[in-house]
Formats: sequence, C-alpha cells, structure tokens
Amino acid sequence: MSYPSPLIALLSVTLLANAYHIPEKSINGADPGPAPYSRTEKLLEPRLFGEGIISTSDDEFGGTFTPDGKTVFFSKSVLRFYTDVICYSKFSDGKWQTPEVAPFSGKYRDFDPVISADGTKMLFTSDRPVAGEEESNYDIWMVTKTADGWSEPIHLDTTINSSYNEHFASMAANGTIYFSSERPGALGGSGDADIYRSRLVDGKYMPAEHLGDSVSSKAYELDCVVAPDESFLLIGSYGREGGFGNYDIYVSRNTNGKWSPAKNLGAKVNSSFRDYSPRISPDGKYLFFTSEKDFSAPPWQGFKDYDELREKFHGILNGAGNIYQIELESLGIERPAVQSR
Repeated sequence: MSYPSPLIALLSVTLLANAYHIPEKSINGADPGPAPYSRTEKLLEPRLFGEGIISTSDDEFGGTFTPDGKTVFFSKSVLRFYTDVICYSKFSDGKWQTPEVAPFSGKYRDFDPVISADGTKMLFTSDRPVAGEEESNYDIWMVTKTADGWSEPIHLDTTINSSYNEHFASMAANGTIYFSSERPGALGGSGDADIYRSRLVDGKYMPAEHLGDSVSSKAYELDCVVAPDESFLLIGSYGREGGFGNYDIYVSRNTNGKWSPAKNLGAKVNSSFRDYSPRISPDGKYLFFTSEKDFSAPPWQGFKDYDELREKFHGILNGAGNIYQIELESLGIERPAVQSR
C-alpha cells in the first residue's frame, strides 16, 4: 500500500515550509509567551496535570498539545478491557474544559496520539479496518489539520506499517517518523517490540531502519517520542534490565548521528508502578508522562476508617493512569530547539 500522492505533497510542502522557521526555544511554532500548561514556579518534581478534569479516577495516558498549548489530546482506557478512546480538552475561561471525544475516535481502539512539531499532523495507533477489511493488529494512522479541525484518518504505508503490530509513533521536525513495531528482527525475538525510524527523503518515506542495541533491547520497547530536533529520544520500555518497575521511561541522546545507550530517567519519573507514555511540551520545557502510582506510594499512611478507604478507592490515586508534568532540565535533559535557517 502506498501513500496517496496528495499526502506526499502535503507532507513535503508543510515540512519544508515549517521545519526550519521556528525560533530557537519555541518548539512546534508555539508563541514564546506562557502556555496554559506553564508553571510560574520551577517544577522540579512531578505534579498531576489537569487534576479532576484530565487526570481523574479513570485511566488516562499520553497528553499531547497543539502548538499554542491550548488544546490537549490524550487517551482514556477501560482497564483490562483494552477499550481506548482519544479525547481532547480545550483551555478557556482560565481552566481546562470538560473533555470531549476526538471527532475521528470513539468507534475503534484508538490511543497514543502525538502531534507533529509543526502542529499540522497527529499520529496515533488504532486497530480500525484498512481498506474495508477488519484488521487483527495495530497500525499507525495519521490525521492532518484542516480549517474545520482534523481530516479523516489516513493509514500509513508499508514503510511504517506491517502485518505485525505497530504501537506508537512520533515525528521529528524534518518529517522522520520514529515508531515501535513487533516485526521480525527484534532483539528479544518473536513477539518482542523494538524502535524503528523511517526518514522522509525527497518527499518519500524510506524503508524502516531498526534502531539497535543503543536504543532497543531484548525488553519490550513500546513508547518512542523524539525531540523535534532529534537531539534525544524518550523510550517507554517494559521489563528492561535496571528498571525501577515493570514499565519505565528511558532517554537516548543523539550525538553526531549516533544514539547513546538508553538511560533510565530515574526516581523522579520512574517507580515500582507503571510509568510510561512520555510527551514533550510544545515549548520544549516540560515532560508529560503517565503513572499508575496510587495512594499506597511512600510515605504510606494507612487508613483511619472505611469511609477513608472508599474515598481512596474511588479517588484520582486509585491505581488508574494519570498524567504528570515535570521540567525536562530537572532530569538532566537539555531543552530541545529547532534552529531557523
């Protein structure tokens, strides 16, 4: 299956027009002024994002923002039943509004939205049918920004998608797509997932390159969020050696085109709970990530009575996923920038 020619034209024109005219320290074309997610204080420890509106007692993960920071897209899931829906919330009247279901989601299992550096495209994962045929595996899809919102979902071609599961994708400012796949050749053998990339060259996506043992491992690499300038890659990995829990977030840095061995982000982000689904804010200042930490996280206080127990069980920290925010620089990660040319 090939990209429709209008899509190639759209990708080529928008990337050439936008990728190299973003002021330094203004990622995704965002206004240098404060975005709604910005904090006046230094955010050196993780803090719940959108508490009670976006982060709730339900399972939420993966917040990605439009360039102005005024709309956030994220996933909601029914735990253990794997029903996933992409939702969004707009910031107005000084607060995040009640979320709505994204216009292209709600029927199939859709999750892990990531908005491109120029804000014109959004990649996400879905099990929706391809060309009228029911799919039994997950693939990467894309919607493009239109005057009225977002286009109908477009199924990416065989340089990205395969007959195996593809779970997560993000796009650098130059159009290169990084993604996770269970295709043969994974370091952990059959059924494992590793990280790949496909470069955009002369308006055409090149065959996928396997990012080997500096980025991928014999563990299951699922999440892969690339900085717009490709200076680093954030990786969500399940069961990787040296982790704090069964699912941790790692970083690999790009030095002169070579990726460093992935390093655990440490105890500020990772824990004995599932910590995953990283995103970079449009201004490049913050890491947004998901954690399933609950009320039993240290320091554990116990319960005074049954009413308190019920309140905790039905509260935000009940073990379902929530979205957290922290400054990248507090994790030793330099703020990414896209230089103008």
